[in-house]
Amino acid sequence: MTFRTIKELNARVGIEPRAVIQSAPESSEKERFLHLLDNYSDALIRTCRPGHLTGSSLVFDPFSGQILMLFHSKLQKWLQPGGHADGDGDLARVALREAIEETGIPDLRVLDEVVDLDIHEVSPPKEDRHEHYDVRFLVVAPEGTTPKGNHESQELRWIDVEDLDLLKVDSSVHRLTKRALDRFEEI
Repeated sequence: MTFRTIKELNARVGIEPRAVIQSAPESSEKERFLHLLDNYSDALIRTCRPGHLTGSSLVFDPFSGQILMLFHSKLQKWLQPGGHADGDGDLARVALREAIEETGIPDLRVLDEVVDLDIHEVSPPKEDRHEHYDVRFLVVAPEGTTPKGNHESQELRWIDVEDLDLLKVDSSVHRLTKRALDRFEEI
């Protein structure tokens, strides 16, 4: 597999979300993702209920061995960068676009394969409770990169993997971290 830039991903057309989901590693959630796609034609749109597709990524600096976490302004918790598909079926592009927007790091590259699937409930202010069907990727950062962030996060922090518990992240972030870094070691 290949690490791709946003420019390379923007040149792609015809990426079907069903194929992306089917290419994911085995997961107890995969059938629920496929059910969503089969039963909701608007699954790529944020207004789809009971939930919709999102893309996120573990941002990894292979030179320092650290990962980048952000404190999400609306959800008030530490998370990996990610966001809504907004109609884009190329979920690697979604994950990379969101990582670039949320970190302010333009030269990120995404591993063009799914490393994890997760379904989680969110209750953002001024929205009804719903589910995010999150397709997760590994993104690598250039050496010595300083994140700038945007309005969506109150803080960004490079951390050592063993310090994840200090941020009180949930088990799905631990799972993503393990799967993404295991995949990086295989490459």
